[in-house]
Amino acid sequence: MTTNNNLTGTQFIEQMTQAECERAQRVEAILPVLREGAISADSNAQFHPPHKQTLLNAGLLGLVVPTAYGGLGGTLRDLAAATYAMGTACPSTALAYFFHNSSISRGLLALEAAEAGDFSDSERETLRAFGEKVLHMMGRDGLLLGNFASESAKSAKSAVTISTTATPTDGGWLLNGVKAFGCNTGVADAYLVAAKLADYETAEGLALFIVDQSAAGVSERPAWDAIGMRATSSHGIVLEDVFVSAENALTIPGAFVQMMSFSRGSLLGNQLAISAIYLGAARAAFDHALAYTTKLTFRDTGKPIASSPFHQELIGKIAVDLETATLWLRRQLELETSEPPLKPKDDVIMQWRLCKGVVSEAAMRVAQNALKMCGTSNTGNSGVVARMLRDITMGLVMAFPMERGRLEAAKMIVEGREQDVFSV
Repeated sequence: MTTNNNLTGTQFIEQMTQAECERAQRVEAILPVLREGAISADSNAQFHPPHKQTLLNAGLLGLVVPTAYGGLGGTLRDLAAATYAMGTACPSTALAYFFHNSSISRGLLALEAAEAGDFSDSERETLRAFGEKVLHMMGRDGLLLGNFASESAKSAKSAVTISTTATPTDGGWLLNGVKAFGCNTGVADAYLVAAKLADYETAEGLALFIVDQSAAGVSERPAWDAIGMRATSSHGIVLEDVFVSAENALTIPGAFVQMMSFSRGSLLGNQLAISAIYLGAARAAFDHALAYTTKLTFRDTGKPIASSPFHQELIGKIAVDLETATLWLRRQLELETSEPPLKPKDDVIMQWRLCKGVVSEAAMRVAQNALKMCGTSNTGNSGVVARMLRDITMGLVMAFPMERGRLEAAKMIVEGREQDVFSV
């Protein structure tokens, strides 16, 4: 292991290998560009188009893709370091970037299921072909992907309900449904869409499809005027009799469920890299507030405003919250990447339910106290503190609110079972 203190990502991942440092350097190199475009991106409430080319030119669209498929060969450690660093510059771009990278599970887990799952020879070949296609799209082809699973329909017992349907037709499938949330709407080159096969009423009927963004029948939902994370283009898509060829579909009954079983974490893993964004945003809010109150002085004493008892009380609280969030997230990363695994999967998922809430709450308190440190002078919506505060509010509700996470963790402790992830 080595340490490069010039890399923003090492604020979270303290000990990096030389290869991880080299990949992190690619992220570091684009932070000024992301930071420069953050204000206009937030103001326009849409993904900043030039950032797509910036990510492509840096080779980062293939960050976690194995080198055999044209990627950089990174892992969840690299992704978490990258989203943390990007979160200090432009949280919206970091979130859109995460959702692109979440597509990696559709590739890697398909390959793993092909090797370890209970499938026929032809089914294994289908799984391998689909998985390799996704990996090549991200790595060799340098395409930006949108990953669509969530819908507006909710279930009391599951985290994600999928009602989008896939009906067989000559040469492929017809998709119909509405995907209510998914970054990179209208920006991605292609969408990965989860749908349920006709005549299936259980998760065994879940299937995956690669949908061209410009395909007939694909349209965008109305723009999303959110309080924060405004530049993620997350308004979602409408699918009306969208044809997907058989070669771009993974429709083996039960395959999607088996793929999930190979994940080290919940919802196909990697979710902690989202929370890393909010931790990075909190760090940026504090760094700005500290610099501002250190430079500004009292007229009568000449001492920095940051030296006042009021400000030092806030700084102390912020230091505790940043450390708390960082340690929880580092522990989650250890649980999801250690070899051999430190804990069974259900325990890792339970820990994540708790971790997500701890990190989002702590990040929110950091941003609130940074605002208090700066006073009214830093309340402009385009300012660093205000933007980070608004972006961090989205962490309170994303995936599941902290209260639901704690409730589900408590049920797992008492009942000894995990909540269903998907329903149809």
